Amino acid sequence: MKMINVSLLLVLTILLPRLGTGQEVPWSPLKRGSDNMDVLGHLPLGPRLSVADMDIEQELHRPYAYVSRMVYGFEGPKGLDIISIKDPESPELLYEWRIEDQDLHQRTGGMDVKHFKWNERYYVVQSLQFGQGGPGTELGAVILDVTGLPDPGLVREVARIETPDFPGGFHNIFIYKHSNDRVYLFTTASAPGALVYDLGMIVDGDLDNSRVGMVPVPESPLGSGTGRGYHDFYVGFHPDTGEDRFYGGGTGGYYIYDVSDLETPELRISLTGVSGVNYGHTFTPSPDGRYVIAETEYQYAPLRIFDLQPALDGEVQNIRNPISAFTANWKNLVHNHEVRWPYVFVSGYLDGLQIFNLQDPENPVTAGFYDTYIGPPNPVRSSMFNGAFGVDIRNADGLIVVSDMSTGLWTFRMDGFQGWNGEHWGVPDISSAQKWDQSLISRPIS
Repeated sequence: MKMINVSLLLVLTILLPRLGTGQEVPWSPLKRGSDNMDVLGHLPLGPRLSVADMDIEQELHRPYAYVSRMVYGFEGPKGLDIISIKDPESPELLYEWRIEDQDLHQRTGGMDVKHFKWNERYYVVQSLQFGQGGPGTELGAVILDVTGLPDPGLVREVARIETPDFPGGFHNIFIYKHSNDRVYLFTTASAPGALVYDLGMIVDGDLDNSRVGMVPVPESPLGSGTGRGYHDFYVGFHPDTGEDRFYGGGTGGYYIYDVSDLETPELRISLTGVSGVNYGHTFTPSPDGRYVIAETEYQYAPLRIFDLQPALDGEVQNIRNPISAFTANWKNLVHNHEVRWPYVFVSGYLDGLQIFNLQDPENPVTAGFYDTYIGPPNPVRSSMFNGAFGVDIRNADGLIVVSDMSTGLWTFRMDGFQGWNGEHWGVPDISSAQKWDQSLISRPIS
């Protein structure tokens, strides 16, 4: 993108005095990170632009990271890597899953990855995207049983999810343990909403009946969810209402649904008409559901911070104005993020790992950073699309793991961050990390 439109100039003018930059691009090849960041380990994974999103298990006795492998204009594998982080200082590649007939399958390959537990067994779901001109255009994801790790010989494929009605594969996925104790896969497809699958049904053998719902993209001034309606989403329990809530970014902006009954999702809050936003991207709430961090994918765009309290109080249904924003370097683009209140952990493409503090949501403050990539911008398609792609945090001990598109897997610790439990911060103990062995109905949440 070579020009900034008028609406973007307006939002930057409003937000620049409150942008939580925390520093003026102080990192360099000689000083790549802040003094409070410790690099534990680094595992290169092959050609540049061949690494996508990642996910780590939360249980300390299962020290495994899952890394999506893709092709983005250059050479690279299409599939999934499984890495042991038992010793975070020496990550070890344990297993590679690759789609068969690599050269015949066109375009991206693996994009997003998540794990889950069902009936005392552990599984990983790898999203897949293959284009026209080769096989696999209807293939959305593969599911592997990884219970037998660290023995790679015990990893086995158990199912593939195909969508003949929505070819093109799954771009992003999120796995959520619902208040009804079922485990659901929410997926981004070329569909007018997020498709929802019951993963227990799939691994128990009932693949044909496993699609149990779709969260639609509402009509907006910019249209409805044609094509890829949503880009990304988060699903979490909302303690104040007792609802399972879906937070999705897509056509027109961002939307929050009650998905307690997956057959009849109900729209609760919308964020449309936001200056500089016509298509939402990553969208993540605070543990109590009051604040949301919203990304939109274009150069110069900051992460916008919104306060939903007026909508939660019933005063309005639509929120338009952010209360603050964060960017590491206004010339670049911040990307995926994980919330462990009050910290937000960001995989910031060319800016690497960025961590900021939202204890005062109107004044974000940088807490730490490390640049995982110091090479050139991407010469293919978007120049910003290189560097840190995915980030995850292990709540039990505070381990931070980042996947970088060109440099591989990184493990970090931040001084003073030795784990996360929301109750220690006066908020519900809710994050993207699912508690497979606890019921939402019975477990304490605040």
